[in-house]
Amino acid sequence: MDDTRRSGILLHPTSLPGRYGVGSFNQAAYDWVDFLDQTRQTLWQVLPLGPTGYGDSPYQSFSSFAGNPYLISLEELVQMGLLDAEQLDQAPPFPHDRVDYGAIYYWKLPLLRRMADAFARRATPDQAAEFAQFSADEAGWLDDFALFMALKDANGGAAWNQWPMPQRSRRPAALATARQEHAAAINAHKVNQWLFYRQWRRLKGYANAKGIQIIGDIPIFVAMDSADAWANPGEFLLDADFQPTVVAGVPPDYFSVTGQLWGNPLYNWQTMRQSGYAWWLRRIQAALQMYDIVRIDHFRGFAGYWEVPAGETTAVNGRWLPGPGADFFATVQATMGELPIIAEDLGEITPDVIELRNQFGLPGMKVLQFAFSTDASDKFLPHNFSHNFVVYTGTHDNDTSVGWYRQSATEHERDHFRRYLRTDGHDPAWSLLECALRSVATIAIAPLQDLLGLDSQARMNLPGRADGNWGWRYAPEQLTGALRARLLEATLLFGRDPKLYEGKGPEAGGQSGQEVKGLGGASQ
Repeated sequence: MDDTRRSGILLHPTSLPGRYGVGSFNQAAYDWVDFLDQTRQTLWQVLPLGPTGYGDSPYQSFSSFAGNPYLISLEELVQMGLLDAEQLDQAPPFPHDRVDYGAIYYWKLPLLRRMADAFARRATPDQAAEFAQFSADEAGWLDDFALFMALKDANGGAAWNQWPMPQRSRRPAALATARQEHAAAINAHKVNQWLFYRQWRRLKGYANAKGIQIIGDIPIFVAMDSADAWANPGEFLLDADFQPTVVAGVPPDYFSVTGQLWGNPLYNWQTMRQSGYAWWLRRIQAALQMYDIVRIDHFRGFAGYWEVPAGETTAVNGRWLPGPGADFFATVQATMGELPIIAEDLGEITPDVIELRNQFGLPGMKVLQFAFSTDASDKFLPHNFSHNFVVYTGTHDNDTSVGWYRQSATEHERDHFRRYLRTDGHDPAWSLLECALRSVATIAIAPLQDLLGLDSQARMNLPGRADGNWGWRYAPEQLTGALRARLLEATLLFGRDPKLYEGKGPEAGGQSGQEVKGLGGASQ
């Protein structure tokens, strides 16, 4: 990866503005890319883009390969002749500042289903040919996903490990019958996947043409109720009835005194190792077609993971077990070469995690909101880290920086923050943002909420809270001319515009050829 100093913004596409209840790949998305370009941001970080279920979390998706149909631009479907403008006029009065997931579930998904059912009649020859080619090219995951979703609907939305055993265990006769009985639903899911990828690839191409790369997210674990687990049960630790014997989580930490019980099925790493990690290779290859750079969420799980017996109500009664470690990344590297991967190395990090990250030159993460709880030795303070990191003011799991400073932080943290940043604390979000931009970390990222100086009401996610997350949206008028000018000035002042270094050699960017591995030099 390019080791030049860069910066960008974290914004999930659901947070984009628009009339129809949720952000999508419509004109607002292109306006957002233009904002990034005008302010010299060269990175747009998103959360996982897969289809979501109960709780609406991007980290609990029905597929590691599919896209979220909520993100499909309805306006573009009108332009393509697949929807009538009058159908959009019937949209309910959605709120503009938050996603009402219940409302869009009952309006947008049925609208997309009706559109897909009429696709064969309304599509142009070119559209039909493009869809057929997509279906053939992506059959390796698309066929299982579309059948999974059709069966899930036919079973009243139940998780696949509650379906009748012939469907649950994928008996060929049962699947053949299902393909015949649910042919229309299967086709509809395929049409929507084609439209998602068609729109996303066009948007990504627009960003790339402006020199903006997309940072995507690979959650290390998959949802139990997913096409991944249903189509590949041997890759997971399940019993004879396809119920998980153990599940994923993390022990008590900064975010929760009882840990986080995620409930994802755990991998059968022995089986995966025997296959040369074939499923994982397919997953990473698919992610690198969707994004330019991928952040592996919960990277420490490759060194060691927290195993919780199925049936526990918290993550307290778990144990650490070794992950696949260097063998996994050596296999990936041998198969695919050097990879643009960011290692999310937060939480309880042990020396083996640092060793694994550094062995493969993967940049880690530094979160500035974590930096002020101790003293000058804190590893999250900028004077203690080096180039090969991505520094964040906060992530999607943190409070906004204003909310953190005014409500979440202790008085010790606020005092340390003010003294370290030489500020009176009147503008905490921009104090952290400028700290990130001036740091030596190769990449600096801030959530849009911090650029806008928003409080806790704009928080994206509160770990451990079952609902009420993932809903924040911005309004177009919030991207003011003053904000553009302020961000541009800070980006140029702290050397985050890659054009500053064109033709100037490695010394201009601060790194030497010997130091650079991955995004920069690796260290603690």
